[in-house]
Amino acid sequence: MDVFACAGCGVELSAPVARVALPVHTYHGGWEELHPPLMEPGTYAVEPLPTGPPWRVWAEVGAEEAARQGVYAPEYSVSFGARGQIVIAPGDSRAMRLIPEKCGGYCMGVDGRDGPNLACVGCGRAVATRVDDCGSWQTVWLEPAAVVRRDSGRSAVVPDWADLAKPEHRVPPVELDGSWSRRWEAAVAVMAAHLVAATDGHPVVLPVGPVADLFGHAVARCLPPGPDARSVGLAGPGLGVPQARPDVLLVPRHPLTGEPWRPTGDERAVVAPLDSGVWAYFAGPGETSPIPATGGLPAGVLRDDYPVRSRPWYPLEPHHNAFRHTMVRLPAIRSPRLRRYFD
Repeated sequence: MDVFACAGCGVELSAPVARVALPVHTYHGGWEELHPPLMEPGTYAVEPLPTGPPWRVWAEVGAEEAARQGVYAPEYSVSFGARGQIVIAPGDSRAMRLIPEKCGGYCMGVDGRDGPNLACVGCGRAVATRVDDCGSWQTVWLEPAAVVRRDSGRSAVVPDWADLAKPEHRVPPVELDGSWSRRWEAAVAVMAAHLVAATDGHPVVLPVGPVADLFGHAVARCLPPGPDARSVGLAGPGLGVPQARPDVLLVPRHPLTGEPWRPTGDERAVVAPLDSGVWAYFAGPGETSPIPATGGLPAGVLRDDYPVRSRPWYPLEPHHNAFRHTMVRLPAIRSPRLRRYFD
């Protein structure tokens, strides 16, 4: 496990944390809603692309310079912030104080619009950015140039494909209040963007069953039905590849590296990566609740083992900003067919 310390004075700025993959829903939440922390306690992730201010408008930057920043299709503005920012849960931050004049936000908190808003208590150097405004997952982003990473002396279990089989890794699609999971809304949008790139904008046919039931409406919003459709199949560790090989494999991202799973010896397989927790929901053994699938319990019968969740009255929708954010950062968007699709 690692500890991050101030590069100026050496004060420790984090608890011991272990690296995991950057969540696909990092920048995509529900508008005007307060969100929990993005990262699990004791973990951190690294964003390889530029993030945050300064921002420059696309018209001034141009396509070539924007591509060097990881943006391959027109966006209103392009980030020229630091690469390699480190995100931790706010509860894992240490020895930092807010910089009052840098605490701009929308309505419920701070969103980092003014740049780093946390200073080291040891030397006063700006070292991180706290984000907790509405629509944002609660985070602390450490500035890569302002911190150093040290070995904490503690060992950590390195996450691997086997972790996807653990029940706690699975993310249910519905929240306890009966709404769709915000993580699922972002995950299906990111997956759909990769499907568009993998199929060059052709329609797709999802596998019959839970995948089609939950994702069908959302995917159809991005790839409407039509002729010359490409087949999609669920694949991954423990499942392998369907016998009737589909055109595109729906696979999980590695919990540590974020890289998509690929069949052994087939590194060129066409894949569409999916949030590993969402993928695990489909690949797991399924619901084992003793509650009847339809109807309710007989009158006078009380149970306290499995609460009955409400179900959304509307189909799962892809997060619009997550879909667009992902599309413009895929080099495939530069193909003539996909640019016409995007435009």
